[in-house]
Amino acid sequence: MTQLLAKHIGRALLALAVVGVLGWFAMASWLGPRVEVVKVVRRDVVQSVVASGRVAAPNRVDIGSQIVGTVAAVPVSEGQTVAAGQTLVVLESSEIRAGVRQAEVAVAQAEARLRQLRELQLPVADQSLRQAQANLENAKVQYERNRRLYESGFVGKSALDDARRGLDVAQTQVESARKQVETAQPAGSDTAVAVAALEQARANLQAAQAKFGYTTIRAPVAGTLIARDIERGDVAQPGKVLMVLSPAGETQLVLQIDERNLSRLKTGLGALASADAYPKERFPAELVFINPGVDAQRGTVEVKLRVPNPPAYLRQDMTVSVDIEVGQSPKALTVPADTVYDMTGNAPWVLKVQDGRAVRQVLKLGLRGEGMVEVREGLAEGDLVLPVGNSHSYKAGQRLRPIAVE
Repeated sequence: MTQLLAKHIGRALLALAVVGVLGWFAMASWLGPRVEVVKVVRRDVVQSVVASGRVAAPNRVDIGSQIVGTVAAVPVSEGQTVAAGQTLVVLESSEIRAGVRQAEVAVAQAEARLRQLRELQLPVADQSLRQAQANLENAKVQYERNRRLYESGFVGKSALDDARRGLDVAQTQVESARKQVETAQPAGSDTAVAVAALEQARANLQAAQAKFGYTTIRAPVAGTLIARDIERGDVAQPGKVLMVLSPAGETQLVLQIDERNLSRLKTGLGALASADAYPKERFPAELVFINPGVDAQRGTVEVKLRVPNPPAYLRQDMTVSVDIEVGQSPKALTVPADTVYDMTGNAPWVLKVQDGRAVRQVLKLGLRGEGMVEVREGLAEGDLVLPVGNSHSYKAGQRLRPIAVE
């Protein structure tokens, strides 16, 4: 009897266990599967436009020669920092130096000629004029005496004619001496010719000196030599770039931005940049230029950023990655970007869990930060939404049991 009772009790307990398990499965099926969800929270959202580009100076200076010449020395090397006025290239200059010396001699001769006019020829001309004027007075007196004697019959016609010729010669000599004085004066033609010759000689000297100056090529500004294409013994020619100088001063980053981001950009925006060679080192920059044109081939817009304090390791043409901050919303309502469907469409939406069921909720989005999206309409703080990877398995209206993921 006892064994039979125990047997019945065992069967009853087994039946109860089976019923309990079946009930649990039925309840779990009715409540829906357990799914991981994300809670809607408030946090600061910073939206950035990310692009890559290169380091560049606002301008580069091509160094060349203004004359044809053989390179005698190149006292600098590529990558060297040079000061303004520092010698970069020296050309062979013996022939040009001789031309300078010839021009100096020509100037000295022209100056001597001008001094000769002022110190010798003018005084001599003055003296000759006074002598000619004295001779003219004597000739006049002699002519008058012979005229009276001729009228009195004491001399013949030939004597009067001789006196007349002497008077004419004396007058001619006075005119000639006066012309010599006039031409030797500071405003005279001889002086003008001498002054013009001196100016020409000086101009020739300046041209020769300038040409001699071209034999030494100097840095027009301080900077760094980023290219050198000349060696001793080469022939330098006008129009040929010998070196490229990157001026010291402001450093810029030149980027190509997708034209879809053009509406978000404006000058004055801040950015953080890093060189690909030093990815862990970040430095600030500022957007200072947006090209008014769009590259039709690539669909990009060129922008330039100023680097106020460039790090020492930054080099010309280095590849850089830049995050340009185009918007900021503090304490914004946010959801992870991987919970939003059709984010770039007209009606982005999420699946949120409400009263144990999946509900499709249309959103109005704001800024898009790194992995997060600002929600301006459609959700409240504390709402639970399904990541896209999970929500693909579920439909709106389906019962779910949410498990919040931090």
